[in-house]
This record gives sequence, C-alpha cells and structure tokens, in this order.
Amino acid sequence: MAVKDLSTVHELVSDLFRWPDSAAGWDQYKLADEQVDFFRENGFVSGIRLLADKQVEIIREELSEIADPTHPGHELFYEFHSNESTDPATILFHALGAWRITNGLHDVLWNPRFLVAASQLLGNVPVRFWHDQLFWKPPKQGGVVAWHQDYSYWTRTKPVAHLTCWCGLDDATIQNGCLQYIPGSHNWGLLPKPVIAGELQGIKDFLDTEQQKQFANPQYAEVKAGEAIFHHPLTLHGSGANTSSKPRRAFVINVIADGVISDSDESMLEGVPVIPKGEKIAGQFFPLLFDPRTNQ
Repeated sequence: MAVKDLSTVHELVSDLFRWPDSAAGWDQYKLADEQVDFFRENGFVSGIRLLADKQVEIIREELSEIADPTHPGHELFYEFHSNESTDPATILFHALGAWRITNGLHDVLWNPRFLVAASQLLGNVPVRFWHDQLFWKPPKQGGVVAWHQDYSYWTRTKPVAHLTCWCGLDDATIQNGCLQYIPGSHNWGLLPKPVIAGELQGIKDFLDTEQQKQFANPQYAEVKAGEAIFHHPLTLHGSGANTSSKPRRAFVINVIADGVISDSDESMLEGVPVIPKGEKIAGQFFPLLFDPRTNQ
C-alpha cells in the first residue's frame, strides 16, 4: 500500500494539535524572559513542555511502526540507520525524514508550543523547517552520540541562524543517555566535525586549554517524556550510553530563520532537489512553519 508523501502538506493533517485563532491563543505558549535569557547565555534551555502524555503515546506508536524497514513509507526517509553506532556491542537507531510518513511526526512541526518558542529563540523571526531526526537507544545497549556542534554538519547552509529542538518520548536520565551540554560553548566558534555515532569524547582533541577545563564540567539535561530542550547550532553537546532497563527515544526538529541560503550546489538532503548556491532555502521540503507577524 502506497503511503502519501506528507511533505506536500504544509499544515496540520490531524487533530493532535490545535492551531490558535487569536493573539491570546499564541501568547500562552511564550517562553518566560528568564528562559530566553538562559538560552542566550548558555546556548541551550531545557524542560520546555511540548507534548501531553497522550500525544507522547501516539508519537511512540508511530516511531515503533516506522522503525521497521518493511514499513510501506520507508522509501520516504532521507536517511535510515537501524544501527548507526560504530561499536558493534551497542545500538543507536537514527533516521531523518519521518515528517513525510506519519501524521503525528508530521504535525509536531506545526505544534504551536514548539513554534512560538522556536521563533523567540531565533530572535522573533519567521521559522522555516530544515529537517527532522529520530533517535532510539534501546535498554542496556543503547549507543552514544559523540560530542558535536550541529552546524558542523550543516555548513552547506549560511548564515548560522539555526535552532535544534530535542523532544523526549521517554524520561531522559543520566542512566539512559540523556543529552549533556557545555554551557557557553556556542561562543567558541566552529569546531571540527566528528563522527556522530563515534567515540563520545573525540572532540576533546580539538579543544584548547580553557575549553578543556569547561568541557570537564558538562551539564546534564534530564527531562521528562514530552519535554524538550532547545539548543544553539554551535552549542557543544552529546549523550552517553543507555545502561538502564528502559529505552530512550526522542524526535528532533531542526529549523532555520527564514532567509537562510544554500551554500552548496549539492542536494541539501538525500533525494531532495538541489537548491543552487546563493538561493534561499524554501519549497516543498523546507516549508515556512510560523511567522510571528501573521500568527498573532
């Protein structure tokens, strides 16, 4: 059975979320000034509630379905790694493109709670979709995600006007491999690009003495299922192994400020038509999600 490519639909397709119809409806989702200030200073902010328990359950079910390589929508993924770990003793499921396949993972892009926060943290500008990701660390053998900066994988775009939202589908703890951050590292500039599922500490070799001192004191971002962490594209972050008896599942939404351009004549994502160097990122695969000037 063929699956409809939901990248052709740039609005909510289910009743998982409700689109506000008034300024007050949007304003209720604004982050507090203290949260925005924390993000500006540290390069991340955590504990932002995005999903209710029932919404978490629905997204978990969809993840379980599309993690099966025989799923009829499998060809719509940009990337699909049943195990991206470089350690054969561990497992790290990682995939890009789920928004094209299931209603819930499509509609999380148009979740008003997410969009208002994203616009604020980008500087109160229109928000455009870049790409999504899924991560799944199974119990006892979940692999690591090496310390990295997201923009080191995105240098085919410019300027640096990106934002990452990581949303837990399970409680994320130190034991099951929650995200960890180096506060203030978004001010370090661009570091070399590591293998995303390689050695956790590999980036350390590229840090100067002062950076290594800060690197020695990471801040763990433990969150509840349905809570999110937003981080700057240059903030150094990673996550350890899952040694617990519970899974650690999450989806990630990466967005850009409207106006970011292509800096490459190669495809932005596998299977997506080329956006010539110098042209604005837009179109079917990069929809405008939210404009604070019109959604108020």
